[in-house]
Amino acid sequence: MRRLGRSGVEVTPLGFGAASIGNLYTALDDRQAHDTVAAAWQRGIRYFDTAPHYGLGLSERRLGAALREHDRAAYTVSTKAGRRLEPADGADGTGDDLAHGFAVPATHRRVWDFSADGVRRSLEASLTRLGLDRVDIVYLHDPDDHAEQAFHEGYPALERLRGEGVVGAIGAGMNQTEMLTRFVRDTDVDVVLCAGRYTLLDRSAATALLPLAAERGVSVVLGGVFNSGLLADPRPEATYNYGRAPDELLARAARMKAVAERHGTTLRAAALAFSAAHPAVACVLTGPRSAAEVHDCADQFAARVPVEFWQELRESGLLSTEEGPS
Repeated sequence: MRRLGRSGVEVTPLGFGAASIGNLYTALDDRQAHDTVAAAWQRGIRYFDTAPHYGLGLSERRLGAALREHDRAAYTVSTKAGRRLEPADGADGTGDDLAHGFAVPATHRRVWDFSADGVRRSLEASLTRLGLDRVDIVYLHDPDDHAEQAFHEGYPALERLRGEGVVGAIGAGMNQTEMLTRFVRDTDVDVVLCAGRYTLLDRSAATALLPLAAERGVSVVLGGVFNSGLLADPRPEATYNYGRAPDELLARAARMKAVAERHGTTLRAAALAFSAAHPAVACVLTGPRSAAEVHDCADQFAARVPVEFWQELRESGLLSTEEGPS
């Protein structure tokens, strides 16, 4: 287990991102969702990340139900605030939420709210859906277009919750590095969750965010380490950052995959190893959709990636000389 910043909260090096069990893109049934979480537990994963946004609360409900079988002191849970869920006017359950990426009925609408009251109300609703009396970590979720409210109202509310002992660690979770760097520089967050910005294809977090986090003792949790699919399986229909993969990046990922295979490893193992190797990184999240995917992720995370693989990437220009594990 690894401690987050100066908090008392600990996470496993490999974590479970629960957007998938909120029916991200396609629907899972309750049994498959439960079995996926159960497989993660079997493989020693003890950190689980969710959010109201994921399936309009479905991820939180399913995750809470699966974790209810275990001692609450044995695992770490994070959720997020910034999108409150309100019943949709006239919703009859026949519409869908696929415009937001989730295959669930559009029974609720998301309301952006980084106010102090909104943060508390969001957390209370999350606890109800999870069936828990506490969560360990709360992140401000995607405050890209709400920076001033997030910094001046939402963040102070998280500080108060931490001071009151309601949560153990606080932070922000985003798909960009600039505002996360501001959180690390200008606030007393324990952790930031950065998705898709420190991978074999996008190392933008290495410029400012990761060095500053290491300097200030703020932990980093990384999501999106496969860049939404391209680094898991670089085929022509693969996605990159939730859209169709550009041809240039598809070719680059395919070259990396060929190098990996020459050295007896996989691109998935290399992607996980690269993201996990930075000293500021406490945990890497993956989002498996089935027990089989959980086992594959755990196996790939545990696999040794030969040093010769990294050497060839550098020699071929696919990594710079100072990047990647030594």
